[in-house]
Parts: sequence; structure tokens; C-alpha cells
Amino acid sequence: MNLSETSGRVLVAAERTAGPGHAWWKPLRLAYVPGESTPAAESLVAGFLDHLRRTGHQVEDRPGPSTNVILTTARFGQPVPWRQALMLSHRRRFHLHHMPTVITLVSITPSELERILDRLGAALAKEPPDPADFSFPGLTERAPRVLIEQGRRGGPILSLVRLVQSQAICIRVILLVADDRPRAAYHFDLVGAHPRIAFADPAEFYEDMARRMATATSTREVTQHEVQAPPLAADAWRQLTTPEAMIRASLEFGRRSFFTEMVRVADLVNVPGLAEAVSSQYSEGCFATWDPDVPALVTTITGSARPVDKGRIQEDELALIAGVRTEGLGAVVRHVEGHSNIAPSSEAVEMVRMDALLPRVRLPDGRLVPVLRSKLHGHRGVAAYDPDRVEFVPLDGAYYAYPVSCSTEAQAEAIERAFARAQSLNRPEDPRTLAFTVLPGHGVVVTEKWVEGKAPFQAIWEAMDSGVLVVSKEIPQGWLDYRLDGGTRMVLEEGARD
Repeated sequence: MNLSETSGRVLVAAERTAGPGHAWWKPLRLAYVPGESTPAAESLVAGFLDHLRRTGHQVEDRPGPSTNVILTTARFGQPVPWRQALMLSHRRRFHLHHMPTVITLVSITPSELERILDRLGAALAKEPPDPADFSFPGLTERAPRVLIEQGRRGGPILSLVRLVQSQAICIRVILLVADDRPRAAYHFDLVGAHPRIAFADPAEFYEDMARRMATATSTREVTQHEVQAPPLAADAWRQLTTPEAMIRASLEFGRRSFFTEMVRVADLVNVPGLAEAVSSQYSEGCFATWDPDVPALVTTITGSARPVDKGRIQEDELALIAGVRTEGLGAVVRHVEGHSNIAPSSEAVEMVRMDALLPRVRLPDGRLVPVLRSKLHGHRGVAAYDPDRVEFVPLDGAYYAYPVSCSTEAQAEAIERAFARAQSLNRPEDPRTLAFTVLPGHGVVVTEKWVEGKAPFQAIWEAMDSGVLVVSKEIPQGWLDYRLDGGTRMVLEEGARD
């Protein structure tokens, strides 16, 4: 990416606007530490590093204090010995006091890719699946259950994502498809994104790689929460109606299979220190609703502290979010007397930031509350919706071209800006009670206004049942739009771009 550029073409769903990409991109300071490789991968890395030097980035001879990306290589099907895995050893090996992003370029031939996807597809089609079909070098005996669950959620490609990440012992992976020359690349991340970029023009391919790396490294996590005193008294908590409503909503979404199983790192690989490098498990969504009696958002806790089934939430697995820290590093959390008080889900900041630019409304009893009552975040897609009842709010265009990851400031800002444009929310009298956005490669955020006579989230699950909002397993990996189908509903159209 030429960091001085100020023009380009990006898409905002049905509305097209001009823009160069993310305004917050920072130059890469990349160190290349080669691992197992292939001639095609070595040639591609050489071209990529030369592209970085020519476009304003910094290529370092070895990782040092200024490094923000470490690029290494591996070959498909050859597990990286955990002692050599840079995601675990880079700080010790290079005497670093910070945490650069480690990205592994994994080489696979087109025939290998075809064979493994065919194998996974055939194995997933069995009923029930045979765990033996999902046994691979470097993985634990428990890994087949994870690969099966992930495949059922996103197809063979998502099983492959988890297999490659596990064998490479790295979360951010570029799967390079190449024989005598590069053919394409898939970009994998924590939640299972897998956008595919074809190799046509080398300069465009290298530029795309650089921009995706800059997207990953230029934002920060916003999970450094701050506790607000005093805690809410146990008696005051027991008088609230929202905890019971959250438990009911959890069961309702669980019955509709909205939340999928958490992925536990220890179920995939037995690697000392890996749980410290990434969350020991990461959850498959969260939800929150506003309680005017506190006042605060009642939300689900993070799944990285202990296993949490979002489809069967317990009262002690709820948290209170009172706001966002002034410096934006995390949420302001209020503890509850007598509770375990585990931190809220990693999406806590986005949940509360969504209200910042939107109006407030008065309840029948006169209390002033945010226009949004309830918010649901899940690793699902939306295949169709009724535009008379639901509004789709697109993200800024750069977030479709270069998606961001969960628990980051960039994602919270993207969601805040999208919902700030929602007509149905800026005009509370608008009859549409639901609004949603799709995070490419990640999932969906659905919001609900205050609907008289309905419990929190009830309008959402009833919309799912009636077909007003059609939730799907498939998550778009990039550009998307919705088009009118038969004059009654909007249906998903992926790859919608000029």
C-alpha cells in the first residue's frame, strides 16, 4: 500500500463511494524468519519483501523493538514442532518485550488442496461422521470432534482452517496455493475467516497481502476493562428483570442453534504455553440488553476465562457494562456483589459504543434509554430479510475489502459507524424494529428496538421463526449486498462490486 495515496474504489453494499481503504493503517515493520518452504513460496516472499520496500514499508533483517509483523513459512501437512513455533517462541528467541503479529505462509499445491477438501467434504457427509476420518498428524485425539463441528458450521473449508492453524501452531495463516507458480491465497484468522485472493497480477497480489497485514497490525484489542465502584448490591441484582430475560433469550437462541460450540485450543493441540498465546477457548458470540434500573447493559461473560455455553447461559455468567474507558482501551464494568464477576465478552466495547451516536427514547414510565434495547452478535450470516420489518446497515467500504478481527477497536468503530447511519434507529418512529450488519469473515450483529409487550430479544427470535430474518451458517468472506427478490424480501448477493 502506498501510504500517500488518497484515492481508490471501495464498495458500501448497495451504495458505492470512493476511498483508499482504512484511514488508520500504519506502515509495516516486517521481519522475515523463514521456516519450511517451497521454491514457489520462496519466490513469492522475495517479491513481496521487495514490494514492501518500494511502497513505504520497512523490512527488517531480524525481529527487533520496532517490529510489528513476523512472517514465517511452513508446508501443508508437516506439523511445526512446538519449540520452533514463532507464535510461542518469538519473544524469547529474539529478546522482544512486545508482541508482534506472527503470520505463517503455508504452502499447498492445487492437487493437495483439492484432495484435502474432497476428503473433508466426504467425511462431513457421513451420518454420523467417523472421527477416524479427521485424524491428522500433530493434532490431539480430541481434535476430530472440533473439526467435525467446525465443518458443520462452515463446510470443509472451515475444517481446513482449523487443521492448518493447528499444524502451523499459528492463528494468522496465509495458505498459499502454488505449484510451479502461485495460484491463489486464503487468509485465515481467529474466528475462521478464509477470503480467497487469486494470483493474477503480482503487484496487486503483494499489495493485497500488505493491506491485510496492516489491517491486522494497525488496530488494538479493547479488552482492558476497568471496574467501576461500588458493586451492585446482591439485593438490587435480584430485583432486576433483565437477568431472567437474558437466560430465557439464551435458551431461545440455543433452541434455534444460533450459537455454535466454542473452539478450545487444548482440544486441537497439546502445546505448552499455547493457552497463554491465545485464549484457551474462544466463544461463538455474545448478546446484551439494556436495563434502565441500573442503568447499564447486561451482557454475557467472555468464554476465554472458562467454558460458557451461550445457548444455556447461567445467571453467574452475566456481567454489567456501564460505559467505555475514556482512552478506549476497554469497557467500564460494574461488578455484582456475590458473583464471580468474570469479564464480559470481548465484544463488550462494540456493544456499548453502538449507542454513542444514536438517539435516546422515553419509555412509557418516562425514563430515558438508548433507542437500542438488545444486541446479538454471532458467527452466522443473514441470507435474506423483509425490508418492511428489518433494516440492513452496511459497514464502511474498506471493511468489506479488508475485514477486521474480533475484540478490536477497529471492529467496534466499524459497527458504531454503521448503526449510526441506520434510518430506523435515527427515526425511532420508523416501524422497522430490527437492524443488522454483516461482518465479512466473522458474523452478524442484530439489534432490536424497544417493542411494547415483548421481552428482550423476542422480536429477534420471532423474526427468525417467521422468515422476516433468515439466519444462515454461511458467512460472506468479502463484498456483499442484498437485492430485492420477487418484490417481497431482500436476498444475499455475495461479491457485489463494481
